Amino acid sequence: MIDFSLYLITDRKLTGNRSVVEVVKEACETGVRAVQLRERDLDTHALYDIAVELRAVTRAYNARLFINDRIDIALATDADGVHLRERSLPVKTVRALLPEDKLIGVSVHSIEKAIQTQNEGADFLVFGTIFQTQSKPDCNEPAGIKPLRDLKQKASIPVFAIGGITPDNTHMCIKAGASGVAVISAIMQSSNIPKTIQQFKEELKTL
Repeated sequence: MIDFSLYLITDRKLTGNRSVVEVVKEACETGVRAVQLRERDLDTHALYDIAVELRAVTRAYNARLFINDRIDIALATDADGVHLRERSLPVKTVRALLPEDKLIGVSVHSIEKAIQTQNEGADFLVFGTIFQTQSKPDCNEPAGIKPLRDLKQKASIPVFAIGGITPDNTHMCIKAGASGVAVISAIMQSSNIPKTIQQFKEELKTL
């Protein structure tokens, strides 16, 4: 069951002089209930070490932990699930490797791929890029709100909007039918994480 609406995705390059674990801990203290460990450029040992620390943090605050693409690390740390990219292993293959209680999220960039992924057994989708974003400067032009609205008319599983998401534009995503928002920059580089998360929570109250 997807029991969260604010999905925090890590990027240690945005945290300044603070560690990813410090930032996530403060975010969870303020009410974040789902975290994706995304540091794709780390080697296996370094990623595992962070995952172990984040598993302890998320457990302490009753938050879910997802590992980006690394099924082995998700299993080794007893994470709540994995998050896949469009070029990752097929959802059906990953489902067969995971215990029944683990969740699978998938990032998608088209309605066609979103529906295909849903039909393969994903538990939730992260759809974008919705707005211009600093965390992925090499992304295609932002899709805007309309494709998100169109997808929600066809999807039967939760859809999270991603890409340039801030407290100021979150209401647009929710109004378009999103089940929540996936956030990187707005939280990871915030100078006042509790205030930022509280702003997001206020916008998400309409759910």
